[in-house]
Formats: sequence, structure tokens, C-alpha cells
Amino acid sequence: MAGKGTKKERGDTRRRIQDVALELFVRNGYEKTSLREIAEILEVSKPAIYYHFKSKEDILLSIFQDLSRPVDDIISWGRQQPRNLETKQEILRRYSAALEASVPLVRFLRENEATLRDLKVGKEFGQQMTSIGEMLTDSDTSLTDQLRCMSALLTLHFGTFALPNIPGDAQEKRSALLEITMEMVAAAHPEEA
Repeated sequence: MAGKGTKKERGDTRRRIQDVALELFVRNGYEKTSLREIAEILEVSKPAIYYHFKSKEDILLSIFQDLSRPVDDIISWGRQQPRNLETKQEILRRYSAALEASVPLVRFLRENEATLRDLKVGKEFGQQMTSIGEMLTDSDTSLTDQLRCMSALLTLHFGTFALPNIPGDAQEKRSALLEITMEMVAAAHPEEA
């Protein structure tokens, strides 16, 4: 019984470290956040942080892996599907839901893009975006249609950050953004729309 409690406590501590670190990374930037600062907010020692994570980058990578699992699932699912309008629109629906669930991480990735280029998490994020983009485009279609589909992904991704600045209900704004991206992809597939 005690073993289970200890494992749960370790999991809770690990999650708390991730939550505080992400909050600080978003607020202060990755480079300006120290392990000491994370430890102070959690009221634990730096060795306690090191018990769970080898480095600040290790914390960031663990956050990314936890929150990006739905994107990996989209990629796995999408690779098994036919490349048609219905699949592409479902990829966008699923990606929209994944973005909604991980807004703090995506905001951090966007605001710290230059810093992340050299970190493993930046490379993994880039690979995910490339994979989704490849599933949305077809090399045998016109350049215009390929760009429409890629633009739909970028519109959905970056449009998520514009939504807080637009008045209105949050769900209605997300639905409208998704509708716009669906129309972009449908315009690239007039024979299926």
C-alpha cells in the first residue's frame, strides 16, 4: 500500500514540476527560467527537481511529449487513411481539438521559436507539423491546391493565437476558425466537395 502512495506522490510532484515550469516558460521565456526558480515556487530543493528530471530541457521535453501525444495519434491515424477531402477535414478537426487542449504549450513553442530550434523539442514539433502538412497536401495536385491545404493547417495553428483578441464566445470562435480551414481544404478538392 505504501509503495502505491509513494509512486502517486512522485507522479504528482513530477506533474507539479511540469505545470510550474510551463507557466514560467510561457511567462518568462525558456532561457530566463532557472531550475532554482522552479524549485523555489514549488518549495522544494533543486536536488528534488533533479530526482525527476536531468535538466531544464528534460522538463520541457516531458511536457511536450505529454501534451503532444494527441498530435502523434492524429499522425498515426492519418497515415492509415485515404488521402481524400474527408480525411483531410478530419485531420483538421482532430488537430483543432489537440490545439485547444494544449494552448499553453503551443503558445510557448511559438513565443520561443528561436530558442527551440536547437532543442530536441523544437525538432520534434517541426517533424509533427511536417507530417501533418504532408498528409494534407498531394504532390499530384496543382501548386495552388497544395498551398491551400498547407495554408489551412497554418491558419488553424496560428489562428488559435488570434482568437483571444477577437470578441465573442470562445467555442464559437474556435468553430468559425475550423470552418474557415475546412473551406480552404474543400476548395482544393472541388470534385469531392
